[in-house]
This record gives sequence, C-alpha cells and structure tokens, in this order.
Amino acid sequence: MDEVDLRPERLSDSVARYLEKLVLEGTLRAGDRLPAERKLAAELNVSRPSLREALQKLEAAGLVETRHGGGTFVRNAFGAALTDPLIQLFHDHPQAAFDFIELRATLEGMGAYHAALRGTDADRETLSEHFAAMERAHANEDPTEEAERDADFHYAIAEASHNTVLMHVMRGLLDLLRRDVIFNRMRLYKRPDARDVLLRQHRAIFTAIMARDAEAARAAAQGHMAEVAAFFRADREAAIRDDSARRRRARSRTSLASPAR
Repeated sequence: MDEVDLRPERLSDSVARYLEKLVLEGTLRAGDRLPAERKLAAELNVSRPSLREALQKLEAAGLVETRHGGGTFVRNAFGAALTDPLIQLFHDHPQAAFDFIELRATLEGMGAYHAALRGTDADRETLSEHFAAMERAHANEDPTEEAERDADFHYAIAEASHNTVLMHVMRGLLDLLRRDVIFNRMRLYKRPDARDVLLRQHRAIFTAIMARDAEAARAAAQGHMAEVAAFFRADREAAIRDDSARRRRARSRTSLASPAR
C-alpha cells in the first residue's frame, strides 16, 4: 500500500493558497496594494508571523513584491514576461499592430461568447456600468476618456467569461494598449465617424451578451476588431502615400532650385 502523507498543511501554506486564488480569479489585480500586515492578518484571522511567511512564499514565486516603505503589491506576471527589447520591437514595427488586433479578435470573440453563456447577474451589472461610462464619455466628446472606458469594458467581458487564463491574458494585452506600446489609440478617432461606429459596435457586443446570445456576441466582438483593423490599415496606407508625396515634393523643389546647365 502506498504511503500517504497525513501531516496537516502549514497555516502559511493555506494563507498563500488563498491569496493565490484571489489573484487567479482577479479579485486581486496586478498593481493592487495589499492591506497593511496587521489589518490583513486580522481579516484572515491568522497570526502576523504566519501571514509574513505566506507573503514570502508568494514573493519567491513572483506573484507579489514588497517595496521598501511602500507595502506589498500584486505583480503583473504577464507584463513581466514581455521584456523591454520585445516591447520596443512591437513599438517599432507596424505589423505588430495587425498581429495584435488579429490575436484580440480571436480572444475577444471567445470572451464575449462565454460571457454571454456564463455571465452572472453581478457580471451583467458590471458590464452595464462600464458601457454606461463609455456612453457618457462619448456624449461628452472626450476621446481620451472614451478610450480608457473602452479598455475597461473589454476587460469586464473577459472577467464575465469566467475563464481565468483568458482574463489574465486580456489584462496584459489591454495594459499594452493603454501604454500605447502597440499603437496610439487616438489614431482610431481620426476618421470623422469612427467614434460613432465604434460605440455602435460596442453596443452590439453588450446587447448580445445581456441577451445571452453567445453566437451573436462572438460575431459582434470579432466584427468590431475587424473594423478596428480596417481603420488602422487605411491610416497606414494613407501615411505611406503621404510619405511618398512628401519625398516627391522635396525632390521636385530641389530640382527647381538647381541652376540650369
């Protein structure tokens, strides 16, 4: 008969697993500061030494970091995997923007599909709040605020999908988007009707999820990303034409300025 280890789990291990669960499910998010040690120990009903040992385990695993004099914070594990040289490559090569959108189309479609099937009443309330915030920013003609609320809305969909891997991947991708590593989101609004078109697409995603129509939600999410790709493709082609025209213009002016022989 195989030997069975019946030793009870150490309290610090139990605390560490509980905090890991909060990170995994998104209750604790990257960048969140944990409560002060005394307060957190009281909330978890454990001794401060046991809590301290649990936090040391989590820090060794790379899930949290302690900042001198600043407290303990949840680390962005996905962001940390993207090294500075790789981020610079994303920034310097326009094709990365289209690869980014292509990936998001797949993930967003999956997220919207499962959000429609699995979203709880609490999830739908959260989505309603985020969509309402996006509408207010749109009505106030504040494109910067609207872009931020756009990212919040998409992350709320990922949360409502109840797929923890998707949720963390989407958070990492949207963090890159917020930092304009992939592209400047304000370029989306250069087309006069872009903001109205994008809001209409977000409304289609929102309505399908609220109606629990998974297929419609997936189609709306993928259609939205296809439109974003079309916006950026048109913008890139216009920039290429503009560069060519400027070079021809500069060469023409140089030729006109040269004395005839």
